Amino acid sequence: MLAEILPRNAFWRERFAAAGVSGGEIRTPRDLQKLPFVTKADLAADQQAHPPYGTNLTYESTQYTRLHQTSGTTGLPLRWLDTRRSWDWLMELWAQIYRMVGLRPDDRLCFPFSFGPFLGFWAAFDGASRLGNLCLAAGGMSTQARLKLIADNQVTFVCCTPTYALRLAETALETGIDLRNGPVRGLLVAGEPGGCLPVIRQRIEELWGARVFDHWGMTELGSLGIEAADDPGNLYLLESECIAEVIDPRSGEPVPWGTPGELVMTNLGRWGSPLIRYRTGDIVEAEPAEGAFGYELLRLKGGIRGRSDDMLTIRGNNFYPTALEELIRQFGDVVEYRIEVRDHKAMQHVRIEIEPTPTAEQNGETEQLLMRISRTVKDRLNFHVDVVPAPCGSLPRFEMKGRRFVRITGE
Repeated sequence: MLAEILPRNAFWRERFAAAGVSGGEIRTPRDLQKLPFVTKADLAADQQAHPPYGTNLTYESTQYTRLHQTSGTTGLPLRWLDTRRSWDWLMELWAQIYRMVGLRPDDRLCFPFSFGPFLGFWAAFDGASRLGNLCLAAGGMSTQARLKLIADNQVTFVCCTPTYALRLAETALETGIDLRNGPVRGLLVAGEPGGCLPVIRQRIEELWGARVFDHWGMTELGSLGIEAADDPGNLYLLESECIAEVIDPRSGEPVPWGTPGELVMTNLGRWGSPLIRYRTGDIVEAEPAEGAFGYELLRLKGGIRGRSDDMLTIRGNNFYPTALEELIRQFGDVVEYRIEVRDHKAMQHVRIEIEPTPTAEQNGETEQLLMRISRTVKDRLNFHVDVVPAPCGSLPRFEMKGRRFVRITGE
């Protein structure tokens, strides 16, 4: 890969030169530590300085056949180009992913969201199609129409975010659709935490009567992590296609096995726009699987734990918003929620809006629900939060990544 890209790719040629490292010096994974990390801010700055695509392009523009972009939830969106060869590599990733979740030739897949420019499940759709499975695109439809599409076509696998899996289930309950006894046997979820959070995955599985499979990837990296059918609750990285490191987010030094740290990735097949030592911002706890379940791959225990830039400190307690989300989802009478963090006089204050189920609201159980949530947060996380009600139907619903965590500064 280095022999291919360094003569042609201005972004990486300049970074290697700035580090005083030649391609010939990188012969083992350990040698990667001679190179600096790359961050999303670096990529965004490069694309701003050299619009619209930046300089991380190994080939002439005529060789690129696909364009995708990130959602922009943590800053400016990144545009990412793929050659036909890079796209074929992504298809190989999905072939491995589908094997590990146990996809069968007779499975039918539905993708219930508008694809847009996001990589999302574009590659998943194409990957399953190449395997010969029937794939249904359900963009531009209402949630109820998508549920009918799933039932009418006897769909067995649904690919979406954890948020939208819950939204589909909520609509099914409202309209009298019995998901538990329906055709779906698996949900492949990605795009946000939830698939590996025990409370959230359990709720999805109970509502659907189907198995949840968590998946991890990034538009700029590719689809590189998957939960295996016989090892629920953990993610495996496809190490035939990438090199993973786990570092201390502050020092940048490697952490021992079993110690939480930030995931750093180098992908090996996307030569048209590769990434080397890319800081993902995702917090993981890695352990070598040592052949467990037949996979000699790096295992991320409990999946993605949170994001390094989302960590909060409340009254001396460090935690990630996913810890709050998992607590809130323990309460079956919660339909939706919004977590608001305000910086005030050098202190952070947390306010949670809770939208109860119509039944809880009609039965006058909302106040008790709010008190139980507040008490649980205090008992588990050792700090107080303001928990307030939101009228039924007032909080937003999401198809793609749920944006329930909001920071408010400058007050």
